[in-house]
Amino acid sequence: MDTVKITALYADENGGIFDAPGVAAMGRSGKENIVLKKRDLILLPDDAVFMYLPGRMTLGQRNGEIIPISGQAVAAVLPKEYIRGYLPSFYKEETAVQLPSYAYTAVGLYKEQIYAAALYTDEKKKTVRNSYDIEALNVSVKKVKNALPDNRLVCWLADCALKQQEQATDLFYHRKVVTIPMSDAYNNTACLGCDLISEEIQKPLNFIPTTEEITQIGIYYFEHVKDGILNFGCGGNTDPALMAEKLAAAIGKIREKTAGHINIRTNAGCTTGIAKLADAGLDSMTVDIISAVPENYQTYFNCNYELADVVKSLIYAREKGVVITLNMLYFPGFNDNKSEALNWRKFLRKIPVDRICICDLNIDPDLFTRVMPMLDRALGTKMFFGGLKGEFSAIRIPQLFRYKNN
Repeated sequence: MDTVKITALYADENGGIFDAPGVAAMGRSGKENIVLKKRDLILLPDDAVFMYLPGRMTLGQRNGEIIPISGQAVAAVLPKEYIRGYLPSFYKEETAVQLPSYAYTAVGLYKEQIYAAALYTDEKKKTVRNSYDIEALNVSVKKVKNALPDNRLVCWLADCALKQQEQATDLFYHRKVVTIPMSDAYNNTACLGCDLISEEIQKPLNFIPTTEEITQIGIYYFEHVKDGILNFGCGGNTDPALMAEKLAAAIGKIREKTAGHINIRTNAGCTTGIAKLADAGLDSMTVDIISAVPENYQTYFNCNYELADVVKSLIYAREKGVVITLNMLYFPGFNDNKSEALNWRKFLRKIPVDRICICDLNIDPDLFTRVMPMLDRALGTKMFFGGLKGEFSAIRIPQLFRYKNN
């Protein structure tokens, strides 16, 4: 088909969205700009968010030449059950400031409708939350505070919830999964872009909770939600394994009263901490990871441990029966380049993990490509994950679709 039928989009100074007839839409894989084809696209989801990229002009192709389009570049940020295939292509002006940390996705116009360069998945990541009802929330907050008076964790979550941080409302509505953030004192990385974390992640605590405060929340939650999941850690730079002494003691006390499921979100770099938590009865762990190449891993996380320590943690936890999910931070053109793909296969042959979750990396694309190596030409998102799924059939890896899987 004629790729010019997929036309580039841009915004004017008033925020109006326009297409550029005769200019083919493009997307980026790493640093490479590629003309988008229909097979790369899905119809833009209704709950996607359209984003303006200040100080940047859309790049498109006309008559075989890549050209900037006067106006402001645009992109989409997609719901969590989608995986982007291409980044937006743009020309960055010298005065442009760094973009906030979101997973920017290339877009284009096809048959008078806006499409995104992404894939559907069979993952059900989206948490269904009620519309924000401040009166109902206040009632729920009061009930939990009355049940757990003087608990600073409850007060912190209540303050975040009342400021419309949705994830923080989960405890007060007794939802299926409740996440407890960690103190910023427990930090062993300075990951790339983590100083510009988006609002999807709860802010870290500015105090260190006691074992008793953690225990109180755990027992209260499992008494009210029998099949609930209590998760410690939100990602970013903080890691619950660094407070293993207190958390392991709390897990032991919670286990004396209830039998709920306990998970941590961790980088797994603190092997001694992971071992203590596994020994205490941890059920599962979600491990943030971006690369199976030690040098690339270190460049992104800028951590005081090594990828080899992560491997030791995973092996020990698995031997203790802990269910392991790798939360692969995905950036088109990086994870799926040939060198990375080869090393991922070697890594997974050694490490018996249960599941791989694909998570679009929230970051300014130019910040990432400026620091991280862009090696061989990429395989492409679908081919990369399809290859892993084919070899590692025992690992649950999301199926990717070019159509909506209902």
